[in-house]
Amino acid sequence: MTQEWLDQVVEDVIDPDQRIIDPHHHLWPVGGVLPYGIAELVADVRSGHRVDQTVFMECGAAYLADGPKHLRSTGETAFVAGVAGADPSKVIRGIVAHVDLTDAEHLDEVLDAHIAIGNGLVRGIRHGGARDPDPRSLMIAGDAPEGLYTDPAFRAGVAHLGARGLTYDTWHYHHQNRDFAALARAVPDTMMVLDHFGTPLGVAAYADHREEIFEQWLLDIAEIARCDNVVAKIGGMAMPDNGFGWHTAPRPPTSAEFVAAQVRYYVHTIECFGPERCMFESNFPMDRMSLSYRVLWNAFKLIAAPFSPSERDAMFHDTAARVYRLDA
Repeated sequence: MTQEWLDQVVEDVIDPDQRIIDPHHHLWPVGGVLPYGIAELVADVRSGHRVDQTVFMECGAAYLADGPKHLRSTGETAFVAGVAGADPSKVIRGIVAHVDLTDAEHLDEVLDAHIAIGNGLVRGIRHGGARDPDPRSLMIAGDAPEGLYTDPAFRAGVAHLGARGLTYDTWHYHHQNRDFAALARAVPDTMMVLDHFGTPLGVAAYADHREEIFEQWLLDIAEIARCDNVVAKIGGMAMPDNGFGWHTAPRPPTSAEFVAAQVRYYVHTIECFGPERCMFESNFPMDRMSLSYRVLWNAFKLIAAPFSPSERDAMFHDTAARVYRLDA
């Protein structure tokens, strides 16, 4: 979305002294999927809120064009580590890379390569399970194989991450939440991060079923929260596929309008997981399709306002610092 469109809604920063770790954003080199590099990231995190650190999340950027297929994702880690190291602000403090967790033959080789290339930034791996029966109806469609979460080879790979002290980030859709809960129960010794509330969809076949989906989602989130090895990223629901339609509106939502539309997802997840197992996330630039960075974090602060200072610190900073092993 254009900056001019985003700038139609400008707000004063709420609680500007609140320390924040943004544990989920993407980057692409020039010519990538979206025009969002280190300069755009720094402009966003310096737009008013006190964002001390961020964590880059794999997004298929800058893969190697040749060489062994299993090592091509290391190009992304090299790209991010390079721009992070050259950035004077040093805001990127962690990388969640991608590897194929079903590839037992090469798993340690690829993990070692990412860690070596990452200059101390690699904290975990995301091999998302997102798959929908009608991917053509989605703007941001996952392409995981059917049944990934139940694949014994995949589960062994997730378990291996835990043995090596790495986290596992996931991404899937709401109708896959129960399969993810089964994965979390099957691999209890790996710290897992549920991205984007399990991505409740609200477009195409799902557009007229938001309340029905929400009622099942309530049960699924409660079930996932019973797994002590799972923490929740609370955010990432301003993507077009969530169905709120802000990306096509004449102007973006205000923080209050955002809260009115989505607060029930946040409240339920925080109630189920507890603040110490929740972390607000920007999911930029994907959520930038709907609103600006400043307005988004204002919305999060409105949602968090009823909580105690220590609970707010957990959701804005401390949970991410603990899970991704970031410096204080």
